[in-house]
Amino acid sequence: MDSPLSPLSYQPYLDQLIAFGSQESRKPDLLDAKAEYLRLTGEVFEDDKIFELRMASFLDYYLFDRVSPISKLTPAAELYQLRLQGASPEEANAFRCFTETVHGLFEVRKLGKGLVRLRELFSGKDFDVTERRTVAGLETGDVLEARLIPFAGHLLFSSAFCFHPRVAVKPIKAEVKRRKKKEPDRPPTELVWECARRAVKVERYKQIAIERIYDFSQTTPWLASAS
Repeated sequence: MDSPLSPLSYQPYLDQLIAFGSQESRKPDLLDAKAEYLRLTGEVFEDDKIFELRMASFLDYYLFDRVSPISKLTPAAELYQLRLQGASPEEANAFRCFTETVHGLFEVRKLGKGLVRLRELFSGKDFDVTERRTVAGLETGDVLEARLIPFAGHLLFSSAFCFHPRVAVKPIKAEVKRRKKKEPDRPPTELVWECARRAVKVERYKQIAIERIYDFSQTTPWLASAS
């Protein structure tokens, strides 16, 4: 049976989640989460071209991934539990979707009318994402960090992306293969964050070849720095 929810209407529910997660009482935890996120992905500044995208990624991290040290739940899971107690089944189901997002490094496999087919690099699983807009500059074979939100029988992009240069695709895929074989216990998110740090360095160090920045065989002091 199809859900009565429109696949394009999750934004009002997300706005409620954002309001819930940014209540005054949660501000100290929000600031702690931001500091954690920047340590993971690299410091960005307001005049950086990627600043807005990176802040959108931080908000996703805080709402969907980061477990509160107090509640032991993510804000998304907290709000879903609250809505289960008093909301309609349809509304509660909308908030459940925010507890089931898929985040990772994806390769673009197909660009079709209203659809983007992605392959998650670690699992090899394909996802068909409903996207009626044209994602500027996105081409088959590109690798990007993205988050997928299941809603009303569709998978939708969140507003947060981290695009990696085309010349970085080969080394990223090779590093995924190496880690799966040599270090299978390392969480895939470690490489997601490391690639995000390298994307910051591409913006910051224009004089350094992108191939060198995405060289996973060595970690140079300037790359290891979070700033």
